[in-house]
Amino acid sequence: MQWQLVPGQSLLHRSWDGQVVLYNEVSGATHLLDQATLDLLHGLRDGALAPDDWADPELQLAFAELRKLYLVEPC
Repeated sequence: MQWQLVPGQSLLHRSWDGQVVLYNEVSGATHLLDQATLDLLHGLRDGALAPDDWADPELQLAFAELRKLYLVEPC
């Protein structure tokens, strides 16, 4: 399965010491994430994932968790 950011997300965030507070512009919620998760969201936004990456089960699990936060959706 391939994923995309939910339309309307611009990934507004503040970072410090490896922690990230991300504002979800769609739901109005804020989320506490780690830097690796923010990097994953930026990679998705920027088209940095290769076709082979989508087969990675850990990546799929990460996106399934981000879907629960209304940050990503399948495409």
